[in-house]
Amino acid sequence: MRRPVALRLNAALATMALAAATGVVLSMPEAASAAATGSATGYATQNGGTTGGAGGTTVRATTGTAIHQALCGRASSSTPITIEVEGTINHGNTAKVSGGSCNTAAGVIELKQISNVTLVGVGSGAVFDQLGIHVRQSSNIIIQNVTVKNVKKSGSPTSNGGDAIGMESDVRNVWVDHTTLEASGGESEGYDGLFDLKANTQYVTLSYSTLRNSGRGGLVGSSETELSNGFITYHHNLYENIDSRVPLLRGGIAHIYNNYYVKLNESGINSRAGARAKVDNNYFKNSKDVLGTFYTDAAGYWQVSGNTFDNVTWSAPGKENNPAGPDPKSNTSVSIPYSYTLDDASCVPATVTATAGANKGLKVSDGKCSSQPPTTPTPSPTDPTPDPTQPSGTNLSLGSGAGADGSSKASGVSYGNVRDGDMSTYWSPAGSTGSISVKWGTATSVSRINIREASGSAGAIGSWRVLNGDSGAVLTSGSGAGVITVPKTSLKKITFEITGSTGTPKVAEFETYAG
Repeated sequence: MRRPVALRLNAALATMALAAATGVVLSMPEAASAAATGSATGYATQNGGTTGGAGGTTVRATTGTAIHQALCGRASSSTPITIEVEGTINHGNTAKVSGGSCNTAAGVIELKQISNVTLVGVGSGAVFDQLGIHVRQSSNIIIQNVTVKNVKKSGSPTSNGGDAIGMESDVRNVWVDHTTLEASGGESEGYDGLFDLKANTQYVTLSYSTLRNSGRGGLVGSSETELSNGFITYHHNLYENIDSRVPLLRGGIAHIYNNYYVKLNESGINSRAGARAKVDNNYFKNSKDVLGTFYTDAAGYWQVSGNTFDNVTWSAPGKENNPAGPDPKSNTSVSIPYSYTLDDASCVPATVTATAGANKGLKVSDGKCSSQPPTTPTPSPTDPTPDPTQPSGTNLSLGSGAGADGSSKASGVSYGNVRDGDMSTYWSPAGSTGSISVKWGTATSVSRINIREASGSAGAIGSWRVLNGDSGAVLTSGSGAGVITVPKTSLKKITFEITGSTGTPKVAEFETYAG
C-alpha cells in the first residue's frame, strides 16, 4: 500500500535534513532535481557540444568533501553526474578523496582528468569561500549558479593559485554560467585572476556572470609563447571595478559580446600575441583604455561593431601600448561558427544587471531588451534525427602536440588551417589533387576522421584515399568529404589524399578522433 503523499514528503525532507547536517552526498531521484540548466551557448556548443552531466545521476552536496565523494563514487571518470551544491564550501570541509574515477585534492574543488560533470548551485545558494575551482585535463564540464570569492595565492588560506576558476592542460568544452566571481583587491592583497585559461584550453563559454573587485579579470594563455588556447566566448557578463584583463588574450580567437564593463581602472580587453577578438555590442562605462594591445609590442587584433563607450578615456599610443580608441576601428575579421542573437548595446546595462551572477534565477536575455527564464530546447517531430556516425569525443587535431603538413599548397593558404578550428580558413592543393596530413609527436590512435570543406566549395572533393602516414599503407578510400571511418590504428601521421576533384578543393578542417 502506498503511503500518503504528505508522509512520503516528510520522510524525504527528514532524509535531506540529515544529509545536510552531515555533509553526506544524497542520491536524488531524477524528478526531484530543481536545477534548470538551460543549454550551452557560444564556443562551448562546438567540438561536439557541452552537456555536462546530462543523462546521469543527480546528487546533492553541502561540503567540498561531498563534492569529491560524488566524483569518486562514479563507475568511471566519464560517468555522467550532476552535483547540486548548497551552502558554504570552504577549507574546513574540503578534503582529498581517493578513487578510480577521480583525482582530487584538499583545499580546492578539483575537477581533474574527468568528463561529463555538472556542478550547479541550488536552494539558498552555493558559496565557495576562499576556495577555488580547478579544471585540469578534463572535458564536457558545466559550472553554474555558484559564487566563488576571495581565493588567494598568497597569505592564508591559499587555493588554486589565487584563481576563482582556473582551467589548464588540455581542457575542452566547458560552460561557466550565472556565476559570481569576486576578490577583495589585487595581487598585492594576495589575489590573482578570476577566470584564467591556459595550457591548451579550448571551446569555453563564460556567460551571464559577474566578475568584480579584482586586479585581474582573467587571461587566455600564460605567456606570449603559450598560444594553444582559444575559441572562447564571453557574453552577457558584468565586469565591475577590475584593474585589467577582461580578458587578456594571447593568441587564439575570442567572441566578446553584450558584456557590461563598469570601472575598468587600467585597461580592458587586451588582445596581444596574434589574438583575434570579435567585440560586438558591449557597453563600456567610466573606464580607461577598454580595448587594445597593452604592456607588450606583440600585436593583437580586433573586429568591432555596435559598442557604446560612455565616459571612456584613452591613453596615447606608445611602444608597448596600442589603445584601439578613441575611435575604435576593426583591424581583422573573425568568422563565428555558431548562431547567436545580439542585444542592442543600449539595452546591455539593464539586461546584464538583471541577469548576470549567481542566484538570479538563471534568467537570460530575450533578445528584446528584457530577460526571461532559461529554456532548454526539446526536439520537435520535424527535427532531423542526429547522425549516429558523427564523431564523438575530442578532436585530436586541435591538441597542443598536433601539427600538419602536406603536398604543394595553393598560394596564400597554410597546412595549419586544417587544424585551427576556424571554418573561415582552409588548405587547398596547388592543383586539383594533393594531400594534407595531421601528425603528432607520439603514436596516437585514430578510428575516424571528418573532412570539412570550406564555405562555397562543398562537393569539390571527389575521390580520395586515407593513408597511414608512417607506413604509407592505404587505410580506406572513397569519394566526397565528410565523416570517414578507418580501422583503428596507432600512428604518428595520417594523410588525406585527394585523387580527384571538381573545381578547387578546399579543406577547412581535418578532424581526427579516437572513437
